[in-house]
Amino acid sequence: MHVIYKEKGKFDIIYQIPQILYSSLISGILTSLLKYLSLTENTILTLKNEKNLFLLKKKKEKVLNNINKKIILFFILSFCFLLLLCYYISCFCAVYKNTQIHLIKDFSFSFGLSLIYPLFIYLLPGIFRIPSLKKKKSEYMYNFSKILQLL
Repeated sequence: MHVIYKEKGKFDIIYQIPQILYSSLISGILTSLLKYLSLTENTILTLKNEKNLFLLKKKKEKVLNNINKKIILFFILSFCFLLLLCYYISCFCAVYKNTQIHLIKDFSFSFGLSLIYPLFIYLLPGIFRIPSLKKKKSEYMYNFSKILQLL
């Protein structure tokens, strides 16, 4: 707020870049937490790979119970995040009425960045994986693409 006051209301993108990066990093961490809670294909694949019918029935109850707990926790956390975010933004806009334009600009830059950086994150492993699959001896490129995929 002080920088906006010193700049007499001008939008200084150079000063805003660290805040935009911080907000993108925090939203990425929260997104990965919510993805962990909402995605259940790994637990279902453990059931699919089970060969013993007796163990399958035993595991099925545990897995379904685990999935139900994860989904309930996901909805509770998502709802709490949304409520806190709405409350924070409404309080911020009520107190700092003259900075709402800056808030919209910061939001649009952060939102645009969050749409662009996954393109590069998910495209980079594919760039190494496709040529490694065409050349059957390129095991190193394939392993490197798997390491990039984990990042």
